[in-house]
Amino acid sequence: MEHRLSKRVPGKLSILVYKRGMPVATGQVRNASRKGVFVTTDFDDVTLNQTLELELCYPEKTEKPLRRLKAQVVRKSTKGLGLDFDGAENDASGISKLLNWLASHYAIINYDSSPKYRA
Repeated sequence: MEHRLSKRVPGKLSILVYKRGMPVATGQVRNASRKGVFVTTDFDDVTLNQTLELELCYPEKTEKPLRRLKAQVVRKSTKGLGLDFDGAENDASGISKLLNWLASHYAIINYDSSPKYRA
């Protein structure tokens, strides 16, 4: 049984993954919470507890198109990475913006909610 401290918000948002300041992969946010995020990606050249940066690629012209959040790797799977925001310094507004964007766009996207995409 899972014991989550904050509710996950499902969705799809394209990202770039940065490792040590260099772009190393692309991916997609599949769900997020105030505490962390699950990213689908085939990139696996990371270790647990390593800090990565995620550059969020918001598609709207009215939004600041790119914003970076730092997160620590807490889980690796064949589908992607589970990342924790608590171990890295972030502004709360960046995380809040991500959650609000996912929540507002979830109803208009074709989201595959099968268990294979859940962290």
